[in-house]
Amino acid sequence: MSLTIFHGGTVAARPGNAAPSDGRPSRATALAVRDGVIAAVGGDALALLGEADETVDLAGGYLSPSFADGHAHPLYGGLEDLGPQIRSCGSVEEIAASVREWADAHPEAEWIVGASYDATIAPGGMFDAEWLDAAVADRPVLLRAWDYHTVWVNSAALKAAGIDRDTPEPALGRIARRPDGTPLGTLLEPGAIDLVARVAPGFSLQQRVDALSSATERYAAAGVTWVQDAWVELDDLPAYEAAAAGGRLATRLNLAFRADPAGWHHQPAAFDAARGTVRLLDNPLLTANTIKFFIDGIIESHTACMLAPYADAPGESGLPNWDAADLHDALAAFDALGFQLHLHAIGDGAVRMALDGLEEVQRRNGPRDRRPVIAHLQVIDPADIPRFAELGVVANFEPLWACSDDVMNLLTIPRLGEPRAALQYPIASLAAAGVAISFGSDWPVTGHHPVPGLATAVTRQTPDHLPEGGWLPNERVDVETALSAYTAGVAHQAFAERTWGTLRPGMSADLVLLAEDPAAVPAERIAGVEVLGTWLAGRPTFQKLPQSVR
Repeated sequence: MSLTIFHGGTVAARPGNAAPSDGRPSRATALAVRDGVIAAVGGDALALLGEADETVDLAGGYLSPSFADGHAHPLYGGLEDLGPQIRSCGSVEEIAASVREWADAHPEAEWIVGASYDATIAPGGMFDAEWLDAAVADRPVLLRAWDYHTVWVNSAALKAAGIDRDTPEPALGRIARRPDGTPLGTLLEPGAIDLVARVAPGFSLQQRVDALSSATERYAAAGVTWVQDAWVELDDLPAYEAAAAGGRLATRLNLAFRADPAGWHHQPAAFDAARGTVRLLDNPLLTANTIKFFIDGIIESHTACMLAPYADAPGESGLPNWDAADLHDALAAFDALGFQLHLHAIGDGAVRMALDGLEEVQRRNGPRDRRPVIAHLQVIDPADIPRFAELGVVANFEPLWACSDDVMNLLTIPRLGEPRAALQYPIASLAAAGVAISFGSDWPVTGHHPVPGLATAVTRQTPDHLPEGGWLPNERVDVETALSAYTAGVAHQAFAERTWGTLRPGMSADLVLLAEDPAAVPAERIAGVEVLGTWLAGRPTFQKLPQSVR
């Protein structure tokens, strides 16, 4: 039996057996943790100080339920370290130089694979193979854009994949072409990307295990203890199993296997079996309870499914990945096996498809506590907002996207046009409609750290605090709402509200210590609030402050 007392700061705790629905957390001064479980808060915790095996002086900080990430891709985030480092590059020339430098340092590499470049530095987000040929011409180069829905390749990669003027347009993707029909070097969405990806060498098991270890350590340092891994292929499952079995995970991971619109019929049995193998591991840090559906693409490449044509592409309404009848059948099949459904929907057309599909699931399979998730929700037709609560949908937002940055101003708004651009990321509107809200990062698309996302949700401003008053300020939320979306909101998404997500007796001691209470600092300072420690079931996974052992 081990007893740890946290004291000397502010604790965002719920006294006694108060349920998460009872309102916002009160403030206490101490927390007691016995064998990884919260034993007492406030005065009751301080009364146990003399019995403590360990104490943690909070140094005036703010002890909160740990953060959770409702939608991310930690494996891809960790793998980015293995190739050319191009995320910070501000020009095509800088990217080419980084690729050339990496290639020169790795003459043994058959392919140069890297991520993730800024799509705004080329007109319309379209990149030419010849720009990479100037850096590396003798080996294939494959670079992913920050959106992970687009890749840029050189001529050697196009040749290796057999992509030329005569290659037909893939069913679920697009090949950007020059006026003469030859491929430009930019491939959009899986149908096109897979033409190259399937001939590129994959990463080794050890590389993938190391990537998961690195990624979860970064999450721990950001105060995160649970992550919804929102895109897992069966070929990657051994890496997750090995990482869990080898003690290489610093956070909990729940896996979402990707449903393939071109061949989903064999997947229910395969995914059910994979879920069974994960359960046999009986590792508290790894579950596999979810199925991921990509309903559409992204607005910036005109592949998000919209109800009306794009403002800058008349007649073009996007690229839905699923036929409606197939989508309904697939959703119902996975739901019948007890999987949670997690749907990527960016455009208002995709959101409506997702809601229609979930309504059909309910009609076919009957009522139960499903908690389906629709993620991203960039544009929602206002008429569809009431349907979220009616269907019990968890609305998962990536709050870092809800600002007027270069991507928004240079690519997104010109695609959408007004007034549709003013409908983006309606976080406050859904919260006001009684919809369950959770937050995520979509890392490595954007950063993994929750604190900057917390700030963006509250201010709707860029890191430079622009525009004054916030972008679409009616959709700002207060600090407590945003904190709840990163904690109790994700716990609700994960069916874990009785296990973690709030600080009250009987709950797992999943904790984050912040240097300051985000609700007590000016909004413009929230993004700089530092994480000082993270505990998963009472075990420190990241710690800057000393822990006293008696």
